Amino acid sequence: MNINSLARIFWLSTLYLLSGCQTENNPYATWSIYKGDSESSSYSSLDQINQMNVHRLQVAWTFYPDDTEQAAGYGKYECNPIVIDGVMYLTSAAHLLYAIDAATGTMIWTYDPFEGGKGGGINRGVTYWEDGEDKRVLFTAKNYLYAIDATNGRTIAEFGTNGKVNLNFHQGETGEAWVIPTSPGIIYQDLIIMGSEVSELYGAAPGHIRAYNVKSGALEWTFHTIPHPGEPGYETWPPDAWKYVGGANNWGGMSLDNQRGIVYVPLGSPTYDFYGADRQGKNLFGNSIVALNAATGSLVWHFQTVHHDLWDYDLPAPANLVTIHQNGNRIDAVALPTKIGYLFMFDRVTGVPVFTVEERPVPASKIPGEVSWPTQPFPTKPKPYARQSMSVEDINQYSQESYDSLLSRFRNFRNEGPFTPPDPAGTLMVPGTRGGSEWGGAAFDPGTGVLYLNSNESPEISTVQAMNRSDQREDLSMYDLGKQFYDNFCAGCHGVDRKGILPDNPSLLDIGSRMSESDILNKINLGSGRMPGFGEMLKGNKDEILAFLLERQKDVIVERNISDSDSAADYKNITAYSYFRDAAGRPALKPPWGTLNAINLNTGEYEWSIPLGNYPEFQQPDGPETGTPNYGGPVVTAGGIVLIGATADGKFRAFAADTGKKLWETPLPGNGYASPATYMIGNKQYVVISVTGGKDSASGVLAFTLPD
Repeated sequence: MNINSLARIFWLSTLYLLSGCQTENNPYATWSIYKGDSESSSYSSLDQINQMNVHRLQVAWTFYPDDTEQAAGYGKYECNPIVIDGVMYLTSAAHLLYAIDAATGTMIWTYDPFEGGKGGGINRGVTYWEDGEDKRVLFTAKNYLYAIDATNGRTIAEFGTNGKVNLNFHQGETGEAWVIPTSPGIIYQDLIIMGSEVSELYGAAPGHIRAYNVKSGALEWTFHTIPHPGEPGYETWPPDAWKYVGGANNWGGMSLDNQRGIVYVPLGSPTYDFYGADRQGKNLFGNSIVALNAATGSLVWHFQTVHHDLWDYDLPAPANLVTIHQNGNRIDAVALPTKIGYLFMFDRVTGVPVFTVEERPVPASKIPGEVSWPTQPFPTKPKPYARQSMSVEDINQYSQESYDSLLSRFRNFRNEGPFTPPDPAGTLMVPGTRGGSEWGGAAFDPGTGVLYLNSNESPEISTVQAMNRSDQREDLSMYDLGKQFYDNFCAGCHGVDRKGILPDNPSLLDIGSRMSESDILNKINLGSGRMPGFGEMLKGNKDEILAFLLERQKDVIVERNISDSDSAADYKNITAYSYFRDAAGRPALKPPWGTLNAINLNTGEYEWSIPLGNYPEFQQPDGPETGTPNYGGPVVTAGGIVLIGATADGKFRAFAADTGKKLWETPLPGNGYASPATYMIGNKQYVVISVTGGKDSASGVLAFTLPD
């Protein structure tokens, strides 16, 4: 028995004595909040399922919402369900709200915010609040926040306007903006504190943090993530930036210290993501974790992880609120995962780093008008959990032809480390915008002080160039004009061949068989999930983009005069979110492409690190698994196991928390791009995970338990 196992036994014994039993008055024995608790621990003190018996898990029930036809297009299903008094509350892939029996999967009620219309996009779950007999489920669909009676699924009329609040209002000085939250809000007393998803293009809305009254829906406070005149951080921007810069939003969720009344909010990058000539300066509070007074929204402390972001290195997940021990001292801390693969740790009250953070020089931008920040923060511990560079030796060799092609491209990229600015010739971004941590974040075992987090290895190509419309020909076919629009705004995510870049971005081939023209235009206009709205860009181009997407009007020539206003150059990343792959779509980087890591937060050292997921066709004989891209996060339990889906190979797995040994895996009817949840009903422990449907399967929820 190792020291971590002994520490866990001591912790559980203490918890048992304090609470009277393991499942009553114990916040770690329930799953009533997104990621398990307000501290985002993703930890459960349940241990009926443990290292000795986890291999016996079997499917207890499945729940497939009957609303597949209402989902607009395809996308990952990322809901982390919550369970209150034996009832599970969840959103479907189409964003309908469901209450089901958590022991059987039988539906109790459903609420359709679209009244039969189209839903869809990313939605990671719901929030619960109660005061006596007043029990409410709060969730978002498109740009609305709804309050629903948890007992019967009916809207609570006194909340907002007929049970909902339009989140597009109160956002900017103009009063209206494009805002679609993807992660649940968090409850503090009678407030629900909300982040938001916003566009990532020029003209995006600011990502201000807002708190609404749970009972009335009234806006109680706003924290300006892009500071207004007189507010802290205003001096880190041009004087009028607050009027036109967007982003700096919280799309991955937040954590709350209830006792201290502090909410911890990780923020994304300012827009435009890859070019910032119009926002010179450090750009607080972009890419910062801000600690706010949960009652008032006032700033307690902040730390910026990327200055003047040019890489879309958003803070993607809630921080874990942890307690660690160093040199005999107990420290309540914040553990913050990042896309770049750095784990920052701060004192929960003061914001002082637990381990030293160094400001180090980084390369300068070569793009006209851009003034990149000369230094960036590097934590000295723990060491990065994602690779920070790529050399010739790291190129995978599938064949000589593939290798030669990759090598030729590699030598032409700008490649000077993780903060190499985007370049017109193409910059190799390592680990990339989908590298390091994703939205699922990490799981923390309070009994051992070990943090478990999955990570991606995802080199991408960033090619920022001036998009000058005056260079366009004046007489092109409808199809060719649509292709220009697509190449400028869509190809970076959906591929130049429209085949998509899975798992994030679906194929657009034969899109006309799946969506009507009006649905296509509506989705381009409003966006959905991680896809921003392109309404301004779409104006005057609707017929052309439909001609291209629907493969028609290739011979219809349009004469178009280029006005002076059309000739203004904007810099855009024309290869945004493009993986570095060979012609066959295979990763250029040698595996592992995804890992699962265990870090002892008391020491900052790794307990273990293993590949997560596998592509058998690329695995070397008798070699380690390859790892795969992974989304969603882990859960760690007192049973000494780490449970995680997340991988692109359609498997659900359990690992030994102390050693990283794989104890169990099972195929899923799709990919489990979601964080699991675990809970006890009666004398049975269950584990559930949401599964993204494929071409021949629907999205749904699977529950596992031990046989009787």
